[in-house]
Amino acid sequence: MSFLYKADPVRGAEWARLFAAKAPDLPFHIWPDTGKADRVRYLAAWVPPRDMARQFPNLELFFSTGAGIDQFDLAALPPELPVLRMAELGVVSGMVEYATMAVLALHRDLPTYIRQQREGLWAAHRVYPASKRRVGVLGLGVLGCAVLDQLRTLGFQLAGWSRTRREVDGVACYAGQEELPAMLASTDILMCLLPLTQETRGILDGALFQHLPRGASLVHVGRGAHLDHQALLDALETGWLSGAVVDVTDPEPLPAGHPFWAHPKILLTPHIASMTQPETAVEQVLDNIRRHEAGESLIGLVDRSRGY
Repeated sequence: MSFLYKADPVRGAEWARLFAAKAPDLPFHIWPDTGKADRVRYLAAWVPPRDMARQFPNLELFFSTGAGIDQFDLAALPPELPVLRMAELGVVSGMVEYATMAVLALHRDLPTYIRQQREGLWAAHRVYPASKRRVGVLGLGVLGCAVLDQLRTLGFQLAGWSRTRREVDGVACYAGQEELPAMLASTDILMCLLPLTQETRGILDGALFQHLPRGASLVHVGRGAHLDHQALLDALETGWLSGAVVDVTDPEPLPAGHPFWAHPKILLTPHIASMTQPETAVEQVLDNIRRHEAGESLIGLVDRSRGY
């Protein structure tokens, strides 16, 4: 049996080094070198190869090299093939760092001060304690809960929303479409950490923004297709939203001349909120292979009926 990696070849070289140290008996190949295709049992990819069932007839596990799987057409994958997304500690800690930075930047008016610096304007604005600011997170999966756990230590008032009911210590939890408006109405800084599904595509639109209090702000670290760009621009123009930190867009990269590039109320980063770390990713992959061979439950297994 062998393992095939099909993603960034630079990171692939790091994976190969780690596999050689941690699983020396498992042959490791980096695309387009597949080795003997009928020996490939495990495949990790950002974009899967076409016609996997024909190319790799003995494939047993398929790993996403990222935390999301919306880049996959699940219907095109063999229906019996387990699909696993990254839930490793490197992705989680990176997202916690970025999300905390973004919330603090909006809480302490960083977009305003960056704008004032460019204008040569020295003007102080009222500073509010974190205990007076309400942060709401859309998505209570592994990443959302980890972010909320960190924000709790800073004293923010916290709320979270998910499709199904969850309980998170220190967080006012809301569930289902009928409870979403109430959660939004009590949110000053809204963060999107939802998976991308047909139900969540375009969720960050004008109608949703209208449920937020005037002057609220947005941290978007979910998926690019969650956000209606024009709706955000309109909300910022009217002052309904005061600012935004945007890490993911659709398309990526943004075309030259897109309004986000130079907008004074938007902090834009190029999809770097969190990245899979080879060391912890390989540990999770090898643990899942061990679990698979032992008939145990798998970490990060995708529920195809939900799309994540």
